[in-house]
Amino acid sequence: MIEVKALKKSYHSISVLRDVTFSVARGEFFGIIGPNGSGKSTLLKMISGVIPPDSGDILLGEKSIRSYSRKDLARQLAVLEQEALPPVGFRVREVLEMGRFPYQNWLGEETEDPTALIDEIIRMLGLVELEERTLDQLSGGEKQRVALGKSLVQKPKLLLLDEPTTYLDIGYQIQLMDIVRSWQKHTQVTVVAVLHDLNLASLYCDRILMLHKGNQVRVGDPREILQSSLIEQVYGTRPIVMEHPIHQLPQIFLQSGS
Repeated sequence: MIEVKALKKSYHSISVLRDVTFSVARGEFFGIIGPNGSGKSTLLKMISGVIPPDSGDILLGEKSIRSYSRKDLARQLAVLEQEALPPVGFRVREVLEMGRFPYQNWLGEETEDPTALIDEIIRMLGLVELEERTLDQLSGGEKQRVALGKSLVQKPKLLLLDEPTTYLDIGYQIQLMDIVRSWQKHTQVTVVAVLHDLNLASLYCDRILMLHKGNQVRVGDPREILQSSLIEQVYGTRPIVMEHPIHQLPQIFLQSGS
């Protein structure tokens, strides 16, 4: 689905990413982790076509991302950011309808009626009782579900998540990630997620890319990446890593420095 080739990016002569190379298979849930300032969000913005690389290339479906028009790219991918919705008085259903923009003509019309799709996503996200409310009447967790819904109604082949759980409590974090994982399995959409929480990355990602100071440290499954020595090397703290009692995946326990 995605092939990233020798990607480099600098700002004001400061290197942000250096020779990043990896691929993501169609239908994969791929995570990107690393400390603050490691280049995670910059990498995601380049994959989404928002900013160009200084050198290297990104292929989306064997075609360079630079060759897509903005509207064609919006039919291929959707992005869910930390603060994805404007603080304005749109109703929930209206926000989801905005996600259909890539398929509309200049009159706002589509060749096929998207109502059934929007209704399905509203039900799946538990937004039925909220669909006539305006955004200012919603909690943070509810807003993030609406933002996810707006991304899903685009019917993207690639869903990009930029730290989507940052401002959510643990209940909403699991709920959001479960919804994304379920939708991914149902539709075979490819997911690339920048995640701060290493435990969430372990539970939900098929493979993980670890970045450090703009450098690619390693790509592999959670057991290869989430090792105590490697986490200490990159994050500067040595955690205890144990196997999850149910999922048999690594889970990280922090140690106090005192």
